Amino acid sequence: MKKRHAWLFGGCAAVCLMDMLAVGSSARAQDLSACGDIHIEAGAECELVPPSLECEAACTPLSVEAACAAELTASCDGMCSAELEASCDAACYAECSGQCEVDPGAFDCRAGCQGDCEAECSGQCEASAGSAGCEASCKATCSGECDAECNVVPPSASCDAKCEAGCQGSCQAQANLDCQIECQAGGFAACEGRIQGGCEAACMGDEGALFCDGYYVDPRDSIDACAAALQAVLDIEIEGYAEASGECSGNSCSAMASAGASCSVGVGQRSGAPLGLLAVFMTLSAALVARRVK
Repeated sequence: MKKRHAWLFGGCAAVCLMDMLAVGSSARAQDLSACGDIHIEAGAECELVPPSLECEAACTPLSVEAACAAELTASCDGMCSAELEASCDAACYAECSGQCEVDPGAFDCRAGCQGDCEAECSGQCEASAGSAGCEASCKATCSGECDAECNVVPPSASCDAKCEAGCQGSCQAQANLDCQIECQAGGFAACEGRIQGGCEAACMGDEGALFCDGYYVDPRDSIDACAAALQAVLDIEIEGYAEASGECSGNSCSAMASAGASCSVGVGQRSGAPLGLLAVFMTLSAALVARRVK
C-alpha cells in the first residue's frame, strides 16, 4: 500500500510539473497569435466580461472590427506585397537610431515600429467613407508587419538591429496599406457577422468574453493562452480573470489550465517556477527509486 501511495505522490508531482512547463512555454509567447493577432495598444484596459446580457450587448459590429481587421490582414497578405520604399526606411532609421544613441536599452522594436507606422493611419483614412474600418485595417497591417520583423530579433540584439527591423516592418506595412485597406474592405461585412456571433456565443458560455479597450478579442485556443500572451508581450493584466492553480494533496491531484499555477505537497509549499518544481520532482523520483531498491 505504501508503494502505491509513493507512486501516486510521484505521479502527482509529474502532473504538476507538466502543467507548469506548459504554462512557462505559453508565458514566453512573443506575439499575440493566441489572441487572434488582434492589434492591442500598449497600456490597453482588458476585461473578461462574465456571461450576461450586458456581455452580449457589448458584441457589436464596432467591437469586432479589430478582430476582423487582424483576420483579414492575414488573408490579404498574399495579394499585397509591394516593395519597401527606401526613402521611408532611411527616414525611419535616422529617427530611431537617434533614440538608440540617447537610451539604447529603452528601445522597443515592436512599439517603435507600430508607432512609426500608425502615424500614417489617420492621414491614410481621413477621406475614407468607412474611416473606422479603414483605421482598423491600417493598424492591423502595421501590427502584422511589425510582429513579423521584430519577432525574429532576439532580445539580446543591439539597439541598431532592433531599429533596423522595426523600420523594415513599418515601411513594408506602409507600402502595402492601400492594397490591404482595399482588400479588407470587401470582407468586413461577412467577417463582422461571423466574429460577432462568436462573441455572443462566448458571452453565453462558461467563461464569458474578453474585451480590450472595448474591442472583442477572439482567443484562438483559450483565454488562458491569450492572457499569457498579453502579459508577456504588453504586460497587461486582465480584469476579472483569475489565475487557476493546480493542487496536490494526499493521493489526489487537481489542476486547471492558467497563466500561473502552484503545487502543494503535504505540508510543504513549493513555488510555481518550472525549474523549482523540476527540482522537487527529481528529488521525489530519487526517493522513490531508493525506496524500491530497499
